[in-house]
Amino acid sequence: MEDAENNVVYAGFWLRLSATVIDLIILFFLITLPVSMIYGADQYLNNTAYTYMGVWHFIIEFVFPLILTIWLWLRFSATLGKMILKLKIVDIKTSGPISFWQTIIRYFGYLPAVFCLFIGIIWIAFDKRHQGWHHKLASTAVIRVNK
Repeated sequence: MEDAENNVVYAGFWLRLSATVIDLIILFFLITLPVSMIYGADQYLNNTAYTYMGVWHFIIEFVFPLILTIWLWLRFSATLGKMILKLKIVDIKTSGPISFWQTIIRYFGYLPAVFCLFIGIIWIAFDKRHQGWHHKLASTAVIRVNK
């Protein structure tokens, strides 16, 4: 969808879902390999109850993705999946880079968007600017670049 006043093309639901799948595949390997090496592949991959295995498990599975994602958003205005698909996260008011606080709000804004039966994510498909709840909270949007 194009915003005539800013000449901005907002990225739609399916394109962004594709970027998320790419990101999840990359994160799967970045997380699974080190945790499996530390705690053993059998213990990690067969952990059906998803129990806490130790401090390295917490750091690699929760802290590392948080830091990596925020760094990518601040440095490149996109995750790896978004970069591959030529998408960019921008401030909704200026169409410029997002601030540190917007990255924090956006990251933790995924929690209500996902935990409310993914309604906050599905919202992207129906919103005029394709903003999910995490975008609304952080005043951000995802746009297409070099279309």
